[in-house]
Amino acid sequence: MRVRSLMIKEPITISDRTSVQEAIHLMQANSIRHLPVVDRSKKLLGWVTLADMKQGLLPAMVTGLLVADLMIKNPITIRRDADVETAARIIYEKKIGGIPVVGDDNKVVGIITVTDILNAFINIMGILTNGTRLDVNVGQEPDGFEKVSRIIHEQAGEVISVGIAAHRTDKKIHYFRLKQCAVEPIIKALQDNGYEVVSFAG
Repeated sequence: MRVRSLMIKEPITISDRTSVQEAIHLMQANSIRHLPVVDRSKKLLGWVTLADMKQGLLPAMVTGLLVADLMIKNPITIRRDADVETAARIIYEKKIGGIPVVGDDNKVVGIITVTDILNAFINIMGILTNGTRLDVNVGQEPDGFEKVSRIIHEQAGEVISVGIAAHRTDKKIHYFRLKQCAVEPIIKALQDNGYEVVSFAG
């Protein structure tokens, strides 16, 4: 999945000559927490967050600070053709809430935020779908996943999505999300075949 499929297209932007008060009002009025700062040709100059603007509000009222004085200069950016995984990794590692998306000319073409990525994860994993989750230790066999999937299918289970535990343990846990079904026969069949059902829900 590419960034362009998730990003907010044609985002609201502001000038670096905007007052801090105006920036806060604009963000609050539109229920957003990030704004790209651009020049007249929409080229990226900086990045501001609602938290930074609020923190600078009192000094701005006293000294007349503008967005240019508080914005993040040379912010991290990403291209629209980059993988969503890359955006997620940057946001996680840098502990930021969003990234401006730029074209080859450094013009702002969108924004991708942690909320956009979370929404994609929820949709991909089918978390809001009425169903059941089975956490299964598929074992160390190379074909463990295929065998577990086949057992689930044979017991009339329909897999919506599968996740894998990223951390290394002595167990190889796969998280199977299934459409609503009778889960007890699936669990019994897995256990009869030597697979550990770590937990289940739904």
